[in-house]
Amino acid sequence: MEFNPSFPTTVAVTFLVIAVAFLFYVANRKRAKKGKKREPPQANGAWPIIGHLHLLGGSNPPHKVLGDMADKHGPIFTIKLGIHQALVVSNSEIAKDCFTTNDKVLASRPKAEAVKILTNNYALFGFTPYGDYWRQVRKMVMLEVLSQRRVEMLGGIRVSEVRASIKDLYDAWEEKKESEHSDMVKVEMNHWFGNLMLNIMVRIISGKKLLHNDEERVRFQAVVKKFVHLLGVFVVSDYIPYLKCLDVGGHFNVMKKITRDLDDIFEGWLKEPKTDSESTQQRESSQAFINVLVSTLQSASEEDFPGFDHDTIIKATCQQLLIAGLDTTSVTLTWALSLLLNNPKSLEIVQDEIDEHVGRDRPVEESDIKNLVYLDAVIKETLRLYPPAPLSVPHESMEDCIVGGYNIPKGTRLLVNLSKMQRDPNIWSDPLEFRPERFLTTHKDIDLKGNHFELLPFGSGRRMCPGISFGLLSLGLTLASLIQQFVLQKPSNEPMDISESSGLINSKETPLVVFLSPRLSSNMYRVGS
Repeated sequence: MEFNPSFPTTVAVTFLVIAVAFLFYVANRKRAKKGKKREPPQANGAWPIIGHLHLLGGSNPPHKVLGDMADKHGPIFTIKLGIHQALVVSNSEIAKDCFTTNDKVLASRPKAEAVKILTNNYALFGFTPYGDYWRQVRKMVMLEVLSQRRVEMLGGIRVSEVRASIKDLYDAWEEKKESEHSDMVKVEMNHWFGNLMLNIMVRIISGKKLLHNDEERVRFQAVVKKFVHLLGVFVVSDYIPYLKCLDVGGHFNVMKKITRDLDDIFEGWLKEPKTDSESTQQRESSQAFINVLVSTLQSASEEDFPGFDHDTIIKATCQQLLIAGLDTTSVTLTWALSLLLNNPKSLEIVQDEIDEHVGRDRPVEESDIKNLVYLDAVIKETLRLYPPAPLSVPHESMEDCIVGGYNIPKGTRLLVNLSKMQRDPNIWSDPLEFRPERFLTTHKDIDLKGNHFELLPFGSGRRMCPGISFGLLSLGLTLASLIQQFVLQKPSNEPMDISESSGLINSKETPLVVFLSPRLSSNMYRVGS
């Protein structure tokens, strides 16, 4: 055999190539393995089985508890809620990652027994998991119910109800000032805001005008209040499923009854006879949400909305609109007035602005709101400090994803701590102070439409609240009308209590009691009422 001098060299080169390839393979495997293990920090303090639930069940609101955890563990960390893992985000950049890059992956909602019972097996589109049904209902609502055109068409109802409620305040002042021998009378404003928003929402949804202390109104108000409360109730079996058969707390039967009661009310509205009368009330009835939904669904097939019959969809969507527009708006009005009373200079600026752009000879119209820039800043600052849902509505990942550089497994729940995020000192100077001026200067370009991630009271991305235009018009008109027409004072020289309560909605813990008196001529309180 002839000796080939290049043979050893060839073998050596081949071996070297194989060795280098092997080293690259090992290194890549190590990097991949390391990447797979890159998980967000988990908050300490978890107990066996229940995880961190014991930390969230005290008197301190959950968003504050989680905010304190963020101070220790950073702007992104995980907690255990029984068998579930939840990712807590308290940073605007990471929130942007959630609602842009990972928007679709995180677009679903976690399932819960309370929600299942109260929403007719997830028929309410705000709580339903991501999928065809959610897409179809949201599309219908955005096009037929909450479009800009239809929201503007409903302006007459908002204006009418605000003026009627203003007249009720004036009448109460006239009646009480004699018995109380004072020009200022005491009013519980959170109750007034709640009644006003109930009147607006019921009239817009059903075309009905609920009379004061009417039996139907009293029943409906009680059912809705109980429904909203139960949506925020802690149900043990949602986190420890094997306890479901015990119904710890006895909530399930109450939930089923409230669901039936609310269903009966909407069923009654659906079955009310329609006439061809051209009266204002009948025209409003034909434009009511419930009848718009009926008309829209008449041309749709059952396959267009998989899993639910049309009656269920109509009632569930009306229910969704009611709970989305009722407490969220009334609690924001309560916070806004509380903050203004604690900051009388700001209240004076709002009043002067209204006098300048509207005057004292006519009531505020919705068309005036766009000119009231300081009032707009007050509303933004209120929503920054006290977002109605401080932990947003929970999301759930539909597949593995990466958030903030961390690997997040499928099925993880997402809690965006809006309260903590919107008080970030790196973004907001004096973050705990009520300073509407910031939205006229340093933060004047920030809006509430979900594109500025440092301020997301209405959420962002696919699951953003679709009623933002309706909500902002209701807030602006109500607050401007009240401030224009009344002198408003605190009941004492002490600051208004601004403690927050625990619950689904971020309510003020104590009632908002205010002393008020008219500041315009008497004929102004009967305009359009």
